[in-house]
Amino acid sequence: MRRMACMVFALLIALQSVACGADNRSGKDTGGIPASAAKSTEINSMKLRITANGKVMTATMADNQTARDFIAMLPLTLTMDDLFGREKFATLPKAASQGGPRQHAYRVGQIAYWSPKNDVAIFYRHDGQTTPNPGLIILGEIDAGVEALNVSGRVTVTFELAK
Repeated sequence: MRRMACMVFALLIALQSVACGADNRSGKDTGGIPASAAKSTEINSMKLRITANGKVMTATMADNQTARDFIAMLPLTLTMDDLFGREKFATLPKAASQGGPRQHAYRVGQIAYWSPKNDVAIFYRHDGQTTPNPGLIILGEIDAGVEALNVSGRVTVTFELAK
């Protein structure tokens, strides 16, 4: 099933490149998707490598436009602040689309986009609260190791496509 989803993703990227007149071989615009992701049909095209406090985590990305916009910004190194002892967050260098479904609940390990401030957040603890309107757009979920973020204060976090 995951292989089929990745093949569909690769097809969509190829169609987007054709529609935008992009030529990945020439280094021209790829419609906002990194050339490495646009060329890949493997499952790791939807995986991120996240480094924080010297610890490496992987994340599986959601299949929505907001997640694709986030991937297009990679690699990113962000200084993430702590909020409510449950999440690390930072403002992205530019806004992502709001094309993903919204929700008010979250799970530990989820990576989410908060559109009012163009923030990305990673939830490392649950405090029983929900998020206010307009809600979160889930970008992906850390596969394991989210406890690396359960430290007080700021953390420098690097997001990059997994190889």
